[in-house]
Formats: sequence, structure tokens, C-alpha cells
Amino acid sequence: MTARSAGNGRRVLIVGLGISGLATAVRLHRIGWQPVIVERAPARRKGGYFIALFGTGQASAERLGLLDAMSSRQHPRGVTYEVDRADRRGHGLSFADLPGGPRVLLRGDVENALFDALPEEVEIRFSTVPLGMELRDHGVEVTMLHTPTGATVTEHFDLLVGADGMRSTVRKLVFGPHEDFLYPLNYMVGACVMSRPVTGYVPHDGLVMAEAGRSAWVFPFANHNPAVLFSYRVTDTDAQFRRAPIESLRRAYGPEAPGPVLNQLLDEFAAAEESLFDSVDQVRMDRWHQGRIVLVGDAAWSLTLYSGMGASTGMAGSELLGHLLEQYPDDVERALATWEAKLRPYITRLQADALMSRAFFTPSGEAQRILRAAILRLARSPLSRQLMAWLTGANQLKTVDIAAL
Repeated sequence: MTARSAGNGRRVLIVGLGISGLATAVRLHRIGWQPVIVERAPARRKGGYFIALFGTGQASAERLGLLDAMSSRQHPRGVTYEVDRADRRGHGLSFADLPGGPRVLLRGDVENALFDALPEEVEIRFSTVPLGMELRDHGVEVTMLHTPTGATVTEHFDLLVGADGMRSTVRKLVFGPHEDFLYPLNYMVGACVMSRPVTGYVPHDGLVMAEAGRSAWVFPFANHNPAVLFSYRVTDTDAQFRRAPIESLRRAYGPEAPGPVLNQLLDEFAAAEESLFDSVDQVRMDRWHQGRIVLVGDAAWSLTLYSGMGASTGMAGSELLGHLLEQYPDDVERALATWEAKLRPYITRLQADALMSRAFFTPSGEAQRILRAAILRLARSPLSRQLMAWLTGANQLKTVDIAAL
């Protein structure tokens, strides 16, 4: 069956209920669009893992009236330690110590603030995926599948926004297969929220165990259990998925004895009800839109967690899209072209910076590990701060208000 737009309001289909999709729905609803959101999952996700909100994202959140609802979870007495397998401790730097002044949050903090800002009339369809789409002169005909029942429906929308992540279904249907756009960094990550703090540490202590080619981070939060992040270098990404995630992790951090801290972190991952295990890939595309179909966030430009700018660019890119659709209300194609022309150079620079930031998270080899350790020993000196800014890519770029017109 085919459903057409009702009334005078223009309809926008947003695929994905993450940060980029929610921000797009909030912004476009405020300028008169009627959002419909479809989400593959049967329900909203839970609290999620560690994210940072830099100045770029904070500026957009403030204009949306949501920044106060995204309060930092950094504990005022938080301390981060560099540790080894024998639990020897040294001075460390937390993510919040990086240049650029990020707010430390859980992904769910940002998603909840955006979800609560959605008006009740915004329709959300869970367990629903797009099967196909055809461009028309003034919109897109989209066929969607409700996965539990197998029912399909075809509807007309004036705009389609793909905000469905690094392995975007919209991108695959419109632009081509994933392998044409995924740029592998040859790293894997695993993450989960822990059931309790690390033994021997207080709840607001952060930990970093950085070895050549692998690292483990514990991110503490105020009023919440900590999260753990594993990051390690690989030569064969596909092989990591042929085993259970915990088995791949144990192999990656062996064959040496794990010691008390790493052993607890691995056990926490094994027991977690919800966890993340995935390869680290950037998305690189020559074009983010085609006709009235546009990609935003990780679907268009996945920066990787090493950048720390995924949430910030997801919100800023969505806000900027709304600004330009408001500026060119009768010329959607011009709005999309102007949006991409402004945003693309900024994203390209962030993607390049993310490649340098890997060394801060996970030294690729012994030389990078030694350099990182030397910088940390001199962490309070001006020279070291300059080196750290270079190493992490955390410079003025992460405070640019790219969504401002």
C-alpha cells in the first residue's frame, strides 16, 4: 500500500533513533517539518557507554535548549592512573583533561535529553527498516518492512535522512555496498558498563593500561558505575568476528598473565548484559546526499571513537541541516548542497586528526608507547601540553561552532 503526505506540512523520514537522528527530528520539527522516525531495534537502547561532548556539540545543544540536561558526569575529585598488569600506578590523564574541555557523559545522557525534547506527535516506529527507495521530483517513495510481522508499506516523504550508523542501510541502498565507503583502521574495540568499580580503587578513579598495540581504559562517572573500553590493533579484522568477543579479547591481551586489574576488566566484559564489540572504521564518501536523500552522523562520516567528536558532529551536523532547510524552504536541493559544502572541509580535518589521536588511546607499537609515557611524565609542562594537543588532535578544531550561520 502507498500512503501520501497529509496536510500542508512536509514529511521527513529519519532512519535511526540515535543522537544524529534525534537531533535532526528535534531541529526539523521546530521549522515546521513532520518527522517520522524508524528504528531497527524493538525498543530504545539503554544507558550506553562513554562519550565526550566538545565545544562544537555544546554550542548546538545550547541553541537547542538542551545543554543543561547534558551535565558532565566528571567527578570533582576524579583521578586517573596509568597502571600496568602488576597494578603499579602512575600519574595519568583522563579524557576530561584533554585540550578542548569536553563534557564527560554517557551516550544515554545525550539521547535522553534529545528524546525528551521530541513533541508527542512525532511518530516513532520500532522494528522497522527501509527495504527500498525511489527518488521522485519532489521527494522519495520509501518501502519499509516491519520485521516482527513481515508487513510492508510504501510512503511518500519530502526528505529522507539516513542517521543509521556506520553500517547504514540507507547508504547501502542508495550509494552502494559498505566496502566502498568503510576505511578500516585495523583496530578493534570492546566496551561495556561495569557492575562495580575496579577492586582497590574508589568509584571516581579512572584507569589506563596502555601497552604496545593494545590498551584498556576505565572511565569513571559521577553517580554511575564505570565503563571499560578495550582497544587493540589487528592484522585480520574478520578473524576477530569468527570467535566470541570475549575470546578475541582474551587472545588479544595474552599470552601474558592479565594481572588483577585486567583480569577483572575482562571478566566484567564477559558477564555484561549489554556490550559493544566492533572494528574501528571511518566512513569516507565523495558525496553525502543524492536528490532528497541525505546521510548524517556516522552514516556519512564516522570519525571513530579516537576522535571523540561523534556526538558533537552528529548534533552540529543535524542542527546545521535544519538551519539551511529553514534558509532555503523552497529549494531542498540547494539547502543540502550548501550544508555539505560548509560541513565537509571540517569533517575531513577531524578525520585526519582522528588518525593521530589513536596514539593517545592505543599506541600502535613500542615507539609510540615510549613517546606517550614520556609525555605523561611531563604532563604538567607547557611543552608536554602542546605535544598532547598534537597527539590527540584536540585543538581549536573541536570547539569550532560549525553549525552557526
